[in-house]
Amino acid sequence: MSSPPLGRLTRVELRAAWKNEATHFTPWLAEPDNLALLAETLGLAPDGLELQGQEQAVGPFRADLLCRSTDDNSLVLIENQLERTDHGHLGQLLTYAAGLKAVTLVWIAERFTPEHRAALDWLNEITNDGFHIFGLEVELWRIGESPPAPKFNVVVQPNEWTRTVQSASRAGAGPTPVGQMQVAYWAAFGEHLTTSKVPLRPPKPYPSNWMNWGLGRAGVTLIAFVNAGHISVGVDINSREHPGWYGQLLADRATVEAATGLALEWEEKPGNKFSTVRCRLELDMRAQASWPQAHQWMAVRLLKLRQAFQPLVRALGERPSEGDQG
Repeated sequence: MSSPPLGRLTRVELRAAWKNEATHFTPWLAEPDNLALLAETLGLAPDGLELQGQEQAVGPFRADLLCRSTDDNSLVLIENQLERTDHGHLGQLLTYAAGLKAVTLVWIAERFTPEHRAALDWLNEITNDGFHIFGLEVELWRIGESPPAPKFNVVVQPNEWTRTVQSASRAGAGPTPVGQMQVAYWAAFGEHLTTSKVPLRPPKPYPSNWMNWGLGRAGVTLIAFVNAGHISVGVDINSREHPGWYGQLLADRATVEAATGLALEWEEKPGNKFSTVRCRLELDMRAQASWPQAHQWMAVRLLKLRQAFQPLVRALGERPSEGDQG
């Protein structure tokens, strides 16, 4: 049997595609398909980054890209460099992060020096649990005469589990029994999603009673809760920042409940940050024998809610809420 014809990968110089960082690479990265590639490299869903601005002003300086995570509405700052890393860009990254209050920093460069890789690893170790720093090397490759294809390689990333343990140690105590149960539950839920091939990102097993997933727009998240006597899943809407969005989604309540087959509890919470949509199951979660049932129940409903809400969430802001209609 003859071997199938195979091409050969050839490395392409970055400047062959992007002559200038500010006028070529940054606008290219800001395009939705390329932000999706970056999001997937960072372990987010393809729609996990929502662009907020290019060349974002920070005092007298300008940051390359500013995004929001659609998972938790936090700011993500991206600094680009089409050569090896230098001290100037490291200083800019930290200056911009302080000015913008960004909690995720992404430094993209052609090559990271060992010194700058060590600096980012050190920053990940000493900062608190809500702060994340990534270092990515960007490459271009082609096969034969094909157009060049970009590839991001993660060279620095936060170690979330190590940080959780370190935080508990610094506080003078290990994880509480409840925290241990939560970590074990979310780890097992992640295994269920993977082995069952459920198309949801497995959660990172923190000691937390909730986990969330993006729905394509910062300000609305898919969420799951585990408590001692019950579990629940639903959608949170940031009504403080987007006061009209809950009403827009509520107008489609009949469509959502028909599509999901779920009786959902809708609750607008004036004065609170989030309005909510929920469904709930009473279950003794202190007994691990209940967990497989909980995993299946959660996974099925999270998928139904994502399928029903995602197109509605992406359309938010394109039509007035009932309260806005004359």
